[in-house]
Amino acid sequence: MPASAKITKTPAQAPAKTAQPKSSDAKLTALFLDMLAAEQGAGRNTLDAYRRDLTDFSDYLAQAGTDFTGADTESLRGYLADLDTRGFKSSSVARRLSAMRHLYRFLLNERVRSDDPAAILSGPKRGRGLPKVLSIADVDRMLTRAKELTVSDVSPAQRLRALRLYCLLEVLYATGLRVSELVSLPVSAARRDARMIVVRGKGNKERLVPLNNASRQAMADYLAALEVMKPKAKKAAPSKWLFPSSGESGHLTRQHFARDLKELAAASGLAPRLVSPHVLRHAFASHLLHNGADLRIVQTLLGHTDISTTQIYTHVVEERLKSLVRDLHPLAEK
Repeated sequence: MPASAKITKTPAQAPAKTAQPKSSDAKLTALFLDMLAAEQGAGRNTLDAYRRDLTDFSDYLAQAGTDFTGADTESLRGYLADLDTRGFKSSSVARRLSAMRHLYRFLLNERVRSDDPAAILSGPKRGRGLPKVLSIADVDRMLTRAKELTVSDVSPAQRLRALRLYCLLEVLYATGLRVSELVSLPVSAARRDARMIVVRGKGNKERLVPLNNASRQAMADYLAALEVMKPKAKKAAPSKWLFPSSGESGHLTRQHFARDLKELAAASGLAPRLVSPHVLRHAFASHLLHNGADLRIVQTLLGHTDISTTQIYTHVVEERLKSLVRDLHPLAEK
C-alpha cells in the first residue's frame, strides 16, 4: 500500500430512528388524572382505570413513533383496530375510546393541542345487556344462611367474621350501595338512632339512604362483637371505619367481601358465579321497582346522576305494567 494512501474508516450505519415523543405522555396523564380528581371528584378506582387505559394507549403510540400530542385521528383509529385484533370486547373498546375523548378534550382546553383528534371517532355498536338479578327467594336464602352462621358453635373470631358478613349483606340489600361505598362506611353510620345514613358516592357527591330495622340490628350486633374482640392490652386509637381492616386502606376491601359473598352463595345452594356485590345492588333496585317504587326514587337511592343509567331496570317495570293491565283492566280476558 503506498505511503501516501490514507486509510479512512467508514462509520457504521446508524440504526433507523423512530420519532421520539415530543412530550411526556406520563406527565400529561398525571395532569389529566389530577384534573379528574380535583374538578370531578373522581375516586381511586376510576383514576386507576383511566391510568391503565391511557398507559396502554401511550404504549401503542410509542410503537408507532408518536405520542399524545402528535397523534392524529388515524392513529386513534389504528389503536381501536388494534384493540379489536387483541380480542377486546366492544364494551372495553368503548371504555378506551371514552378515555381518549376525555383526554383530548382536556388537552384542547389546556391548549396543549389546538385540535381534538378524537372528536369525530365513533365507538363500536353494543347492546346493553340486562343486569343479572337474583330473585327475592334467592336473597332470602342467602340472608337466612348468613344469619345461621352467626349463631353456630364456632370460635369468637369466626363468629365475628360471620356477623360482619351478615351485616354487609343486610346493609347492601337494604340500601343498594355500591360495594366501594359499603366497605368504606364510617362507624358513625351505625348510630343507634340512625334511620338514614349519609353516603359519599361518585364525584364526591353525598346522598341520604334509609336503613331498615334489620340492617340497623345487624350493625348493632356486629359492633358489639367487634368491641368484645378488641385487644385489651393495646390502647390503639379506634378505627373510623365500620368494617376495619389491617390493610392499606384501613377498611375491608371490595375483593375480600366479594370472595366471602361467593362462599356464602355456595353454602346457600346458589351458583357462586351468579352472585356478586353488584348483582345484589341490581337485586335491590329490581325488587323495589317490581313492588311499585318510582324509577326516579330508585335513581336517587342508587346515586345515579343520569336517569338513563337507571333505565336498564325498566324491563322490570314493563313486566309489572303488563301484569297490572292483565289483572286489572276491565276488558282483560278472565
